[in-house]
Amino acid sequence: MEKDKLVSYWSESSEHDYKAMEHMFEKGDYQWSLFIGHLVLEKLLKAYYVKQIDKNPPFIHDLLRLAEKGGLEISEKRKDMLDTISGFNINTRYNDYKQSFYRKCTMEFAKKWIQNIRALRIWIKKQLSKL
Repeated sequence: MEKDKLVSYWSESSEHDYKAMEHMFEKGDYQWSLFIGHLVLEKLLKAYYVKQIDKNPPFIHDLLRLAEKGGLEISEKRKDMLDTISGFNINTRYNDYKQSFYRKCTMEFAKKWIQNIRALRIWIKKQLSKL
């Protein structure tokens, strides 16, 4: 697939997931809204990787590693946020972590992290547009 088509694929898929994240959050499905929020950022970082590196992104889900492999310059605060959000992927998928994560996902916790995901989404899209 051509580079531009790959970038569009990842970006458009991220937009679709963003709508699902917002819907799930509005409905009170906090655990899954955070999981989808992880996917929103993962797909944008993969779009950035493709545009910057000019090849298919690695098959990883760790947001910080994706950003670093793509050559994205990131502040320590954003690194910490990406690292925490990467955990939402693991905590939602694997039974060992599901129950404790579910209990942790109060409205306040989810609201804070959804706001962080929104902010990171805007920032990554801005970085992507600069390439």
